[in-house]
Amino acid sequence: MIELAFHRGTLALSGPAELPEPLCGLALPDPRSGNFRARACDYAAIVLALLRNRIPFTDRARDYAPLEDLRLRSVLSPRPHQSRALEAWKRHDCRGVAALPTGAGKTFLAMLAIAHLRRPALVLVPTIDLLIQWCGVIERFFGMRPGMLGGGSREVRELTVSTYDSALLNLEFIGNRFALLVADECHHLPSRENRMCGSMAIAPFRLGLTATPELDAEYAAVLRDLLGPVVCEVDIAELAGTVLADYEVKRIHVELSGDEAAEYARHRAVYTGFLRRWGILFSRPSGWADFLIACARKPGGREAFAAFLAQRRIARAGRAKLDAVSAILREHPGERTIIFTADNDAAYEIGRKFVLPVLTHHTKAAERKEFLDRFRAGEYPVLVTSRVLNEGVDVPAAAVGVVVSGSGSVREHVQRLGRILRPAPGKERAILYELVSANTSEESISERRRAHSAYRRRSC
Repeated sequence: MIELAFHRGTLALSGPAELPEPLCGLALPDPRSGNFRARACDYAAIVLALLRNRIPFTDRARDYAPLEDLRLRSVLSPRPHQSRALEAWKRHDCRGVAALPTGAGKTFLAMLAIAHLRRPALVLVPTIDLLIQWCGVIERFFGMRPGMLGGGSREVRELTVSTYDSALLNLEFIGNRFALLVADECHHLPSRENRMCGSMAIAPFRLGLTATPELDAEYAAVLRDLLGPVVCEVDIAELAGTVLADYEVKRIHVELSGDEAAEYARHRAVYTGFLRRWGILFSRPSGWADFLIACARKPGGREAFAAFLAQRRIARAGRAKLDAVSAILREHPGERTIIFTADNDAAYEIGRKFVLPVLTHHTKAAERKEFLDRFRAGEYPVLVTSRVLNEGVDVPAAAVGVVVSGSGSVREHVQRLGRILRPAPGKERAILYELVSANTSEESISERRRAHSAYRRRSC
């Protein structure tokens, strides 16, 4: 008789002197205990293998039971794309990732999944803002106060919401108390630290939620291992004009001034010369790490890194970009507008020049809430932000987005587009402006981050 037990975020298998053949590859000998050890996340695979091969076992790992009285209080019906995602998830044994655009109702999809299983669930989120939002949604839909791990709270209930950071600290003790694991913004899960959140929970049912499922090969494999495959992917363009606002994307090329262009060329020459001299290629996966190591160890490294920062700063925040921002604000007076930058300095410079509220990671929670509330009420028609509104914040409906600067990440660009697509009364169309400094590295960065169907179909 095999006995399964949950132990410090792992699955302990005791009883047999040798592991039955169906379990080979799922568990390994543990010399410390003289038994066998497996990842907690392999609980479902192990139980299924035991059942299929009629191998007797005792399950002392699971510490949860069905929630017979759990019912949705809301009478809302899912939209067709949500029904499609839910059914696809069910067909894959209630395991997998649903990729839905921002504003398309990923949270409601999770409520439907919880209601379908009627079992204890743990929701993982990347930020305190999302922690609070999810707790409010669960209370509204199920009429019960959820547990909360993070933001100074440590209370575990049948339905619990946790930040990834808090889950890392607690799952070795509570990883056997949930049947369903929901990972919001699940593209964060495969990181070196966060992937432990997936492996230390026995939850046989798993749902990943993201607007941007694109990952490199290694991280995509980890996500598939911990949550399952992408079972449903809904494109922004598919929902535009119905569930989401219709939209267009405008790219505006701006010219550096004479002195800016000269300074950019000088710093760019130092930076690219260093790359050529030491054979550093950013096309390689290790390109950025190679550059940093070379800057620390090679002659001229410090100067090359300073030149890299200087040429990037000029391209991201030239004077012509500020003039373009001014023109856009004049073209859309009174419309709710979000201005995105890649760094705090640029955000604060725009805030000072146009007397606008600025949200960065330095902004205190109370002040952030005040800014967003006033933005929602129309008292602040414009917000400036450096990345903090890309994801993880319930941003009120905006109609205009201005990307002053950003990375080459497709994910970041799609997230920023999603910030302005939420439908609102009287909102007929959204528009996203992308400002690109001509004849700089921003042109190639723009091409990389626009490699998404949402941009190819509605760009000009």
